[in-house]
Amino acid sequence: MTVTNVEGGALPTFRALLATPADAGYRVGFQELSLDDLPAGGEVLVRVAYSSLNYKDGLAVTARGKILRQLPIVPGIDLAGTVVESRSDRFAPGDRVLGIGQGLGELEWGGYAQMTRVRADLLTRVPEAFSLEQAMALGTAGFTAMLCVMGLEHMDVRPESGPVAVTGAAGGVGSIATMLLARLGYRVTAVTGRPEAHEYLRGLGAAAFLDRAELAAPGAALQPQRWAGAVDNVGGVYLANLLSQIRYDGAVAACGMAADSDLSVSVFPFILRNVSLLGISSTNTRQPKRDRCWERLARDVDPGLLAKIYRVEPLSRLPELAAAIMAGRIRGRVVMDANA
Repeated sequence: MTVTNVEGGALPTFRALLATPADAGYRVGFQELSLDDLPAGGEVLVRVAYSSLNYKDGLAVTARGKILRQLPIVPGIDLAGTVVESRSDRFAPGDRVLGIGQGLGELEWGGYAQMTRVRADLLTRVPEAFSLEQAMALGTAGFTAMLCVMGLEHMDVRPESGPVAVTGAAGGVGSIATMLLARLGYRVTAVTGRPEAHEYLRGLGAAAFLDRAELAAPGAALQPQRWAGAVDNVGGVYLANLLSQIRYDGAVAACGMAADSDLSVSVFPFILRNVSLLGISSTNTRQPKRDRCWERLARDVDPGLLAKIYRVEPLSRLPELAAAIMAGRIRGRVVMDANA
């Protein structure tokens, strides 16, 4: 393999956040690596420009969840960069590519490094509409939000059907879901426990607000019908209450469990109101649907509004930012600059 040290080319040594075995499980720290340290399985060598910070990344970096399935490994479930070398017919040097989920940062070395080697089937071309930075401003969160929107559309939940709710609205998925739904004409009620985020969410298109405390206690199996649909990021009793408040023929796209993974709910909403619960996962989305989802994002995302959702931080700050996202102190999206 030829190594070049030009702009956009391979680096002879590079910085990576590496998780290595330790007595208590594993430790995470920055190290200088060479190309020889990268796993041999991938067909595409990528110079990483940006990654992002997701809740799952916070679990991995702070060692609070069973996210990392092999060691040593570079965490980071998202990455965007430029192909340096390729043994795949799908990609050529100079191509702009992104990877989200699909085992990155869990089973495969992920995006928290300046260089990585990736299997071709884990990569997607960055849409022309987006820069590498914008691609990571969306990342797994934007992809998941769009899958939720597409799920609601598939169940015929339309803007004229009635208002929709978004829980965890100030987070990454919630912010992008609010932006997308409002831009598509839905009347969005943002559910959040952070009143200081109301102005921010109003700027993304939220029309109304609901304190999450109103969904925090168990309620009746059938409650007054409020929402035509919902995007739920938190699970547990919040999801149970949403389901009991969905209008006839409505649906909830559930994509997170930040509050609780358990769900105690009656069958009444499903049988008596024809409510649908849609499970949304971006992790193993097949390539044709991945392509359709990114095409929709390229069409429906307003770059000006997207700019309000994210900020760019140097990769060197990742450990403290991972602790912040676990503490619920991150609003919107954080893009990690792999070269800062």
